[in-house]
Amino acid sequence: MLNIESLRQVELFSTLTDDQLGWICEQGKEVWLEPGEYHRRTGDPADQVFIMIDGEVQITQPIGTQEIVLVTYGAKTFFGELPILTGETTYWACGKAIQPCHILELDKDKFWQMLATMPTVTTSILQTMAQRVQELQSMSQQREKLAALGTMAAGLSHEMNNPMAAVRRGIGELQKLFPQLPSLALKLSQQQFNPQQIEYLISLQKEVIERQEKATQLAPLAQCDLEDNLIDWLDDHDVNDGWKLASTLVSVGLKEPDLEAITQQIPAQALGDILAWLEATLTGLGLLSELEEGSNRVSELVKALQDYSYMDRAPVQEVNVHDGIESTLKMMQHKVKEGVIINRSYGDLPRISAYGSELNQVWTNLIDNALDAIGENGEITIRTKCENEVVLIEIVDNGYGIPTEIQSRIFEPFFTTKSVGEGKGLGLDIVYKTVVGKHKGDVRFNSVPGNTCFQVRVPVEISSVNS
Repeated sequence: MLNIESLRQVELFSTLTDDQLGWICEQGKEVWLEPGEYHRRTGDPADQVFIMIDGEVQITQPIGTQEIVLVTYGAKTFFGELPILTGETTYWACGKAIQPCHILELDKDKFWQMLATMPTVTTSILQTMAQRVQELQSMSQQREKLAALGTMAAGLSHEMNNPMAAVRRGIGELQKLFPQLPSLALKLSQQQFNPQQIEYLISLQKEVIERQEKATQLAPLAQCDLEDNLIDWLDDHDVNDGWKLASTLVSVGLKEPDLEAITQQIPAQALGDILAWLEATLTGLGLLSELEEGSNRVSELVKALQDYSYMDRAPVQEVNVHDGIESTLKMMQHKVKEGVIINRSYGDLPRISAYGSELNQVWTNLIDNALDAIGENGEITIRTKCENEVVLIEIVDNGYGIPTEIQSRIFEPFFTTKSVGEGKGLGLDIVYKTVVGKHKGDVRFNSVPGNTCFQVRVPVEISSVNS
């Protein structure tokens, strides 16, 4: 039977707690394979991810009459996440054991739950995914959309750095704070407070917590001046280490008159202990708020990824075009510079029958190109309207435009105007194949310097154009 120590040796899970590792062990299913046995075949449902405890599996893809080796996964490796994160419903490659294998399989709904509740795992998976996507894209042209998703995963990984840094900082500060709380409580208990004073302290704690919830951030210079004044007051009243308390007290709006009011209610010798107690309370609550904000941000990013990929939905479904565009913009937020303006002019659109995740790839490529065209300053306008049985989506930018001499080639596979290493020339090819080939729609554009407009028309019902 698998134990948590075996799971901890997998690099992806090395920082998880015993409870988290235990949860993964409980939710997973163990399988054993002998050399030559297939783990998964092309076309099998893509409904699980895998943790290789021991052994080695070779991933191959049939190209014509050949089996092309894509990658080999060895012991202590996490794999199988790409089809789920890209919205595939079946595996497009085979996995065969080349050594005796011990594998833990985790259902996709548990995988999403793991991403939402274990931020460190999410960040690592997205970073690894970006690398794997780039490798697989160069080996398998039929999976072009992985290239865009690889960039997206790298961007999400970048977006997660800030909330994850806040979470790590908060945990570190709380670890320092909690050992101090018993000694602070002990010092207060040694003070001879009467019932009225105890009631006052309870009311005072409630008041400063409410102040913290409503507080707004001060300008740095104003904060510094108030702290200096408060430190002087604390020194005059024989409060030890007043410089450690001043910043937190000032941040919730406590000034000298507020502290003077406190001295009217409690013994002078207890002032330092009371202020240290209040400062610890406020600091702890502030850190918990940061942890909540950071974890919520990670959950939002995971939800955006899930919405973007149309996870757990049929290949063709009723799609809200505006929701797809908005989830795409969320996923691309890391690329939107401070000087960029995105305008929306949405019409009244019906839900359409479409391949949702693939349409999101269309919006991704068109918006990505528009962002590249405008650089750090410019505008992108997204307009939608309904034209009888067709919806029209226009993505307009005021960038440098597409040179006239290459306009006839922009939908060609592998044709790119970007520098070597920056573009693979697949973006507009994907757009054309998805809209025209898969949805029986239409793509056209007009471009002059300062105004490039891509128009995408998609039928409301795929069946109406395929019948």
